[in-house]
Amino acid sequence: MTSKGAQPQMKQKKKFTIPYWWKVVFAFSLGWMFINANKYFLNPILGHIGLEYDLNNSQLGLVNSIFFLTYTIAQIPVGAFSDKFGRKKLLVIGFILYGVLTGVSGLMAGFTGFLVARALAGLSSATYFSPQFALSSEAIPEKNRTVGSAIINSGSGIGIAFGFILSSTLVLEKGMNWTVPFYIFGVLTILVGIVITVLVKEKRPETLNQRQEKPLESGGKVSILSLLKNRNLLITFLVLFCSLYGFTVVVTWLPKFLETERGFQGSQVGLISALVPLASIPGALVASYISDRLGRKKPFAFVLIPIAAIALWATVYVQSTALLITALLIYGLFGKIALDPILLASISENVDKSVYGIAFGLFNFVGMISSVIAPWFVGFLADKTGSMTAGFYSAVIVLAVGFVLMMFFKERPKAKVPIA
Repeated sequence: MTSKGAQPQMKQKKKFTIPYWWKVVFAFSLGWMFINANKYFLNPILGHIGLEYDLNNSQLGLVNSIFFLTYTIAQIPVGAFSDKFGRKKLLVIGFILYGVLTGVSGLMAGFTGFLVARALAGLSSATYFSPQFALSSEAIPEKNRTVGSAIINSGSGIGIAFGFILSSTLVLEKGMNWTVPFYIFGVLTILVGIVITVLVKEKRPETLNQRQEKPLESGGKVSILSLLKNRNLLITFLVLFCSLYGFTVVVTWLPKFLETERGFQGSQVGLISALVPLASIPGALVASYISDRLGRKKPFAFVLIPIAAIALWATVYVQSTALLITALLIYGLFGKIALDPILLASISENVDKSVYGIAFGLFNFVGMISSVIAPWFVGFLADKTGSMTAGFYSAVIVLAVGFVLMMFFKERPKAKVPIA
């Protein structure tokens, strides 16, 4: 029998208990922060890398394209592997290795070695996406899933902004060697990998075995083809491609565009470029919160995509600095990161939990193909035309295609992919 004096203490203890899914959201937000900081911090200093290795714009674009090529190729195998053998260990090992390879990239004396290091870094970072969203989708209650995904995804915006500001300040403003940010972010990434190890729980073996057996008990395994045959999933994959193409153009080439075509210098380049990822955070949180409450995603896509396209067009069309900054803020609020939580929730609502890993892997694979194409292609257009405006306009066209595709999306929140 519990004494009356002990009851308040029990209530006090219960009051300060942090829900597990909050810890998951915090850990994975940090993860996304440094995954994306490491992807993009080199963009403001691409000019210095180009001078070091004597590169043109197409070759500079290849620096990002080679990273995203290996990252993209690994998505589906990683998703399937994590579903079968476990998610946390794969995620943590890849994440820490990603930090090591980021630091190693700064040590490469030749361009070929630098490309190899970036390719391996892309490969190791591929272990994060599908295991992370599979783990978080299981941990976050369904009613909070879109908002939880938005909070996790906000780490992306913070990380990109942090990377832009730190690298431009250290290299463009302070005159440090361009390799210094590689060492800093390498060490910080390793430390975050340790934090994820501590906060995120490993699934028990028996739970994992049940997850493996579940598709078999239903009559067969879910194949990639069965996922692609699902109308909503296919449209979601393709809309991500279109959205991510525009975002990749911005985060890859905006710093150089500001420096070479608009005359901004030093840390101004990083600060203005950081407006996009920072503005995306409130946009993602508000859109996902309202979407969770209404239970609908299509109307938000119809608002977000066209506004993002117009803002991208205005970024290169307007000449006023004030209007340029306004356009970037609008793109951040309504662009790719604001749309992501809605697309991610669509995936989790259209597949069984037993195949989250491969579904999220396929989702990211299709989307990230655009990140392989965009850096090189925009660099190629810049070399041919003498300006980066054509590359930004190509992003507007691709977003328009995404808007058309979204018209064919059907609101079926609870639909599950049939077992093939």
